[in-house]
Amino acid sequence: MKMKTIDDANKAVIDKIVGAAPFLVDVVPAHTVIPELEEKALLHAGPPIAYQDMTGPMQGSCVGAVLFEGWAEDEAEARSMLEGGKITFIPCHHVKAVGPMGGITSGHMPVFVVQNRSEGNEAYCIMNEGIGKVLRFGAYSEEVINRLTWMKDVLGPTLSRALQSTKDGLNLNVMIAKAITMGDEFHQRNIAASLVFLKEISPYIASLDMDKQDMQSVIKFLADTDQFFLNIMMAASKAVMDGARMMEAGTVVTAMCRNGKDFGIRISGMGDQWFSAPVNTPQGLFFTGYSQEDANPDIGDSAITETFGVGGMAMIAAPGVTRFVGAGGFQDALATSNEMVEISIDQNPNFTVPTWDFRGICLGIDARKVVETGITPVINTGIAHKEPGVGQIGAGTVRPPVECFEKALEAYAAKLGLV
Repeated sequence: MKMKTIDDANKAVIDKIVGAAPFLVDVVPAHTVIPELEEKALLHAGPPIAYQDMTGPMQGSCVGAVLFEGWAEDEAEARSMLEGGKITFIPCHHVKAVGPMGGITSGHMPVFVVQNRSEGNEAYCIMNEGIGKVLRFGAYSEEVINRLTWMKDVLGPTLSRALQSTKDGLNLNVMIAKAITMGDEFHQRNIAASLVFLKEISPYIASLDMDKQDMQSVIKFLADTDQFFLNIMMAASKAVMDGARMMEAGTVVTAMCRNGKDFGIRISGMGDQWFSAPVNTPQGLFFTGYSQEDANPDIGDSAITETFGVGGMAMIAAPGVTRFVGAGGFQDALATSNEMVEISIDQNPNFTVPTWDFRGICLGIDARKVVETGITPVINTGIAHKEPGVGQIGAGTVRPPVECFEKALEAYAAKLGLV
């Protein structure tokens, strides 16, 4: 295959990204859209991994999920089940899903349902739990389980009824376009998008015939949770990138994720195959009392946002978050986004950034350009404590190992008969 043909394939892939139409249409129990979760199974972030190879936070999340589902009475019994092979583990990405940090998803956890109406595919993601002790960072106390139960019994059903009353769902392209002009980059900063979501959904919630105390608790949770839109953005990015990778040609990166052991990527021309290398540990700023020595190696599927072109790829869109992730000031944010252009095929005209002279976000990470330049994508991320149950201890940035991209290109060259 000639280089021009690969370029043509890449152009077709990024055209599907630009033409995507993600809509948030429902919130449902995960097992109703992911049949694999009808059994004793858990989804996890990143490429495939065995329980014994998971880091502390991911194992802690597994314990919490087992307790939440009622499969075990206490931590000891939960760990016995997990260590004894009684639970099946599946990467979120293998079942049209994504999950933040540990990514642990069980059957009765409510998930967002995002439809990409341009390609007819769907994607799913669990809801954001808020801040403090949360499952995604490995906490599994009674407080954590009680919040998850409330989300299952109150928050999820309320949002489901509200979304169904919209008839067509919520157009996420419109919401993303609004929020990026208000200072969000959709990985570490989702304040504007979360407020836009609250603005759009609250009239429908207010019209529901439901317990007023439950209604108030839902509105307050949405108002208090600055990162609520992150999980919606993850599902939207997954839906868009899965729609684009139907092409099964070219060198566009269609997924990036990490499980605490390995960083994995997919490229359009290699379909479902993972290309992985040992994951790095995030560098950044830490909450009082914690340091780099406490940091867990990087975990989570949230790098699907960078794959789409936001997050660290769009650092310039959110200069207010740069110091929070230890990335310096405005000029550093500008330099980061300018650097990311060097490994991208184009820029997306749907989502323009005022602080970047209204240039579009990065569009289509090209594995060839990553290998050629040695520049790897910048990913904004939360930092988890390496011990289970502690939770988030900071925020920062991380980069994938270049070996992932090299392996992907070698495999694609072999597929094309070039080696």
